Amino acid sequence: MPSISRRHFVALAAAHAAGATSGSAFANGFPNRPIRLIVPYAAGGGADMVARTIAQRLTETLGWSVVVDNKAGANGLIGSDAVAKGPADGYTLLLTDAAFATNPAVQPKIPFDPIKDFAPITLVGSSPQLLVAHPSFPADSLKDMLALPRDQVRNAGVGTTGAGSVAHLLLETLKLKTGMDLVHVPYKGGSAALSDAVGGQIPLVINSVPACMPHIEAKRLKVLAIASPSRHPKLPQVQTFSESVPGIVASAWYGVLAPAKTPPEVLQQLGAAFAKSVELPDVKAKLTAAFIDPMQVGPQAFSKFLGEEIARWQAVARQTGITANS
Repeated sequence: MPSISRRHFVALAAAHAAGATSGSAFANGFPNRPIRLIVPYAAGGGADMVARTIAQRLTETLGWSVVVDNKAGANGLIGSDAVAKGPADGYTLLLTDAAFATNPAVQPKIPFDPIKDFAPITLVGSSPQLLVAHPSFPADSLKDMLALPRDQVRNAGVGTTGAGSVAHLLLETLKLKTGMDLVHVPYKGGSAALSDAVGGQIPLVINSVPACMPHIEAKRLKVLAIASPSRHPKLPQVQTFSESVPGIVASAWYGVLAPAKTPPEVLQQLGAAFAKSVELPDVKAKLTAAFIDPMQVGPQAFSKFLGEEIARWQAVARQTGITANS
């Protein structure tokens, strides 16, 4: 979806003003015009789906249109920077994902401070990373893989969604903790990596649950491990990474932020609206169908989580020397 023009945005405001009811809970305060929810990626991806699913219900909750605006580029940096430097009035928000925490670790320079320039509103959900393999791979779990003679897995290729991605950092964490001699094979997106694994061009892939599930269900790939804190209810037979290598957790997560100086009362209203929308049965059903698990909501939980994510991936990047170009 292209960026919204000023004319279109004004037209939305005028249309809503004409039909607004005096009974709206926010009629005399915030909001009094449409809200722009920026997704820093092209339409069609996971973050875009989450944003559009929630935006429909937010519009009803807030009484004003919540419009999804895709500002893609530089692995999410362009859209994120637009929000960081945007007006701190609650009308420009960011729905971001795990790259928001990995970029500070692997990019030599980013145009904003991910902590100081943003006010966390809430986490929305997450989807754990999976380690999957071609059916011919000589192990059926990460535990089995670690028990193989090292020459059987030496230089085995592991496809990821790209250099510096969560999948790449998860792979480097696994290598650090186990000493396994695995080779990173970066792709421009996860679907190409999974297709090559299905075709036998590479033996292993790390990707999120939604991307992997069609291949798993069709038995074109098998799961060796899931990077969730505990076994996943939809994949109860799959071992976690931590069952074999303690402390390995990684997910594709989604959360909402505002510019840093947004008024506290506005952040509070937005947080309540997002929390209410995410809990609606149809929203929960759609997110669950996409294998996106709910996360703890609220600014405090998000702030703590974000700080920990950034610090964790920065530590991995320092130890391995990886960058977004490696």
